[in-house]
Amino acid sequence: MDFVSIRIITGDVARLVDFYERATGVSATWASEDFAELRTTSATLAIGSTRTVPLFAPGSARPADNRSVILEFLVDDVDDVYKNLSGFMEDFVNEPTTMPWGNRALLFRDPDGNLVNFFTPVTAAAVEKFAR
Repeated sequence: MDFVSIRIITGDVARLVDFYERATGVSATWASEDFAELRTTSATLAIGSTRTVPLFAPGSARPADNRSVILEFLVDDVDDVYKNLSGFMEDFVNEPTTMPWGNRALLFRDPDGNLVNFFTPVTAAAVEKFAR
């Protein structure tokens, strides 16, 4: 089994896609006005409209209601990313901080309130773990 994507359900696909394109530098591929994907080398972030929820099961997902999942992106230099994001993002949860497990992490919220973590491994063990 391979983990390939995570999907965010939102009331405003265009707004969320624009945010993630700006934050990640990855261009989205649009399948329809209700669904787009941002593909990286290791996984895909899918963004779907609330109008797609009934295709799975009515009422099974609600937008802007996540309080348990953090979307994580490995970046080359989290401090540089923080400087670049500071121009358009305001909802930082923390500035770049070195975590006990060896990653330097930047935590913020997307426009729907989902937590997003951009991180860079900085200790030898973390660098080895995430070697590309």
